[in-house]
Amino acid sequence: MLDSLTFLLERLFLLAHIKLSSLLPPQLARSCDREDPLPQPPAAAAASAAAAPHRFQRGDLLEVPRTLFTHFGIYLGDNRVAHLIPDILPVLSSDSRQIQQMVTNSRLLLGVLSKRASIRVDSVEDFAYGAGILLNAMDRAVPHSPLPGEEVARRAERLVGGVSYSLLWNNCEHFVTYCRYGAAQSLQTDQFCEWLKSLIRDQRSVVLTGLLGLLSMACLGVSAGTALPSALIPFTLWMAS
Repeated sequence: MLDSLTFLLERLFLLAHIKLSSLLPPQLARSCDREDPLPQPPAAAAASAAAAPHRFQRGDLLEVPRTLFTHFGIYLGDNRVAHLIPDILPVLSSDSRQIQQMVTNSRLLLGVLSKRASIRVDSVEDFAYGAGILLNAMDRAVPHSPLPGEEVARRAERLVGGVSYSLLWNNCEHFVTYCRYGAAQSLQTDQFCEWLKSLIRDQRSVVLTGLLGLLSMACLGVSAGTALPSALIPFTLWMAS
């Protein structure tokens, strides 16, 4: 029963984000915290992972493009990466060996829904999950200068453990920007909010929600449950536009 519920929730979660990504403008197509990697040849992935300890410096910000999201971490040295990832298992179990195993899709999904996450340390290979790694790419986009590498790594190490999670307000990008730049920020959240603001300001949204309200009343009948949202939502959008 639990496996069936988990599978259903996972499908709904993926479907919701696929629809959302199709609505976003091209420059907003990247977002955070999913664990499905972009395809990469095994040989290339292995070569990238093998070179990681020599290529990365302690305190570097590592960025992994995924199919629907982008995941971030802080390199600690010795082939170790600290990263924030949604995970339900620490809430359900105290078995450290089981918790330290790679986070599965089910654990991640239930962590998102329960708003629980862990800042954990994994190998570069487990963090990358077969995808290519971008190094300090955010330095060009964030207005703050990076802190010294040792300070960045120490900040990340101090935060290791269970934390609350929010897809928009406390995700892996907030964690790495706090560690590297001294201020928690998510460029993807900022971009999404700007897109949402432009959508609300677009008066065509008022017309569309009004038509959908009339359609719902035509299909379901006129009642408080259909008439009130049909009037309230377009009115709210009109006042906000």
